[in-house]
Amino acid sequence: MDVFRYGQAELDYLRARDEALGRAIDRLGVIERPVMRDLFAALVHSVVAQQISGAAAATIWSRMLARFGAVTPQIIQAAAVEDIQQCGVSMRKATYIKGIGEAVAGGSLDLAALPDLPDDEVIARLSSLRGIGVWTAEMVLIFAMQRPDVVSWGDLGIRRGMMRLYGHPTLDRPTFERYRQRYSPYGSTASLYLWRIAAGE
Repeated sequence: MDVFRYGQAELDYLRARDEALGRAIDRLGVIERPVMRDLFAALVHSVVAQQISGAAAATIWSRMLARFGAVTPQIIQAAAVEDIQQCGVSMRKATYIKGIGEAVAGGSLDLAALPDLPDDEVIARLSSLRGIGVWTAEMVLIFAMQRPDVVSWGDLGIRRGMMRLYGHPTLDRPTFERYRQRYSPYGSTASLYLWRIAAGE
């Protein structure tokens, strides 16, 4: 299993920058979160995972692999929307997934160009597709491209983790940004811990 890569340098930096996060790091130890190096598969998986549990997303993803053999632009472009839907997604999501396949297979989205672009440009290009918002693009940045400094305001788990870690009953955007800047340039590693904190660990 390929996992998000970080090491002692990132952990030492975050401990030095944030005492509360440092205590959480010491308590939780090393976190291994799987990554999906194939950008197209990761993009489709992120759409599948929108607004559902991780377990539900894993079930749907297994069905897609069983039905199609692989999740590639050519296979998804050729698939009927109904076949995609029968894997367990809504018709709206199935339509989005097929549209992504058409965009990549047809060349209107060049995934091969993304690794050379800064985060904000990757987000802009991906979120130009129907069904891809900033959150989905940010998840691709972390869990496919392994970009080091992503902390998603749009992720409820991240915000809950911050609220629990720092004892905030609510969290506004300026406060969030203050913490995000504190974690930089290793925000993605901080995000892994915030998700676990949000889960009650």
